[in-house]
Order: sequence, then C-alpha cells, then structure tokens
Amino acid sequence: MAYAIFTALGQQFRAEKGKTLLLPLMDAEPGATVTFDEVLLTSDGDTVNAGTPMVKGAKVVAEVVGTRKGEKLSIFKFKRRKGYRRKTGHRQRYTEVRITDLTLG
Repeated sequence: MAYAIFTALGQQFRAEKGKTLLLPLMDAEPGATVTFDEVLLTSDGDTVNAGTPMVKGAKVVAEVVGTRKGEKLSIFKFKRRKGYRRKTGHRQRYTEVRITDLTLG
C-alpha cells in the first residue's frame, strides 16, 4: 500500500489513496481540489523514500468534502473560597478531505 507523510497547516498527516482526513480549518469550498507539496516521506509498499527535508517531485492531491466539528471540550475555572466558577465549552472546527492522488516523486 503506497502512502505519504505530508505537512499541512503546521501538522503532519499520513495519506493513502481513498482515505479521508480531518485537517485544521482551511479556506476551501466543498468540492475544491487542494494540493500539498510539502511531502516528508513516501513509500510504495517496498521501498521508503525520506526527503531532506522534502521529497522532490512528490505531492498529495485531495478533494475537500466539507467542514466538521470535533468533540466538545469542557472548560471549568474555579477559585476556592471565592465563589468564582465558570463553565464553558469548545468545539474545534476541521476540514474533511479525501485523498484522490499520490505522486511519490
């Protein structure tokens, strides 16, 4: 199984053809095509090719499926003996992409 490890928006992800990934929120419309050129490592199943720091000619092409929200996180602030309590929540937004093509370089 061919795969590539690439950098997108400050994080590293493992890409395989047909796999869907959750990336940090990007400015892209659903159905748009996104290309990632910062590929750190590629493998065709037998040989592994590591870049120094990037693999020349390698790229990952993905199609934007849509946006999603992650799990809800609860934030609770508390100071003892002061009557101070605050409870809030947060849900991180992600962009869901489907890997359509891998060029191993």
